Amino acid sequence: METEKNPPGDDAQELEDSFIPIDEHEEFVSQDGKKISRKGIYLLPNLLTLGALFAGFYAIIAGMNGNFNAAGWAILIAAVLDGLDGRVARMTNTQSAFGAQFDSLADMVSFGVAPALIVFSWTLSSIGNAGWAASFIFMSCAALRLARFNVQLGTVDKRFFMGLQSPVAAGLVTFVVWVAYKYGIEPGVWLSGATAVLTAFVGLLMVSNYRYYSFKEIHFKGTVPYVVFLMAVVLLVVIAQRPHEVLLLMCVVYAISGPVISLYRKISARKRKTESDPAA
Repeated sequence: METEKNPPGDDAQELEDSFIPIDEHEEFVSQDGKKISRKGIYLLPNLLTLGALFAGFYAIIAGMNGNFNAAGWAILIAAVLDGLDGRVARMTNTQSAFGAQFDSLADMVSFGVAPALIVFSWTLSSIGNAGWAASFIFMSCAALRLARFNVQLGTVDKRFFMGLQSPVAAGLVTFVVWVAYKYGIEPGVWLSGATAVLTAFVGLLMVSNYRYYSFKEIHFKGTVPYVVFLMAVVLLVVIAQRPHEVLLLMCVVYAISGPVISLYRKISARKRKTESDPAA
């Protein structure tokens, strides 16, 4: 169905007459089986995405100035806001193509560029080419992971993510620096080398084919057993006591869950094959 639009000349004239020549965002969506034109953007979910972008940018500034404690908190805030914007959009029915693209670009800054620069400023700059190479591997893998996620959206099992999510990968790399900075650990040659290996390895996990549970089946509108709510309270108390260490441990456990589950499935499949064919 064709949509009515103003003549191109009228739009150009309105743009020239405006004080600040910024074109209005317009996208076409399907509604009741019809293709309609929608102008403008939804405020709430995109405002949360903007907050995540700001937190990632602040993390970069803090890391370059050697304030790794503030950088760690900023990455954590960016991850929380990133988790909220999508859920808020779905709960309020304010999803849009603009929001999806904006979210990916914000993720690239907050969970790709920011962690790479933070860990480089902390120790990787001291080992020369190997340091910046590890940082670049992490950053480029974050970009590849986000691009793959965008093209596979709607075609993969929503219960799982293919590859380690960029917020968790960013948290794992950044929280190592966060914990070390808290305890005043000065990175030497061996620690710098180990950090470079960890940074590159976490980057490769993002583009791997390991499946990670997405937790998207958790519905906040529905009811849950009382014990689940009690466990959530206990978890919040534990995190509040030692946020640096607990958050790092949570990222480590989740990051290794993908390879562990994959190994378990391979062993189980081989065991079933052997039981079904004893001769093999």
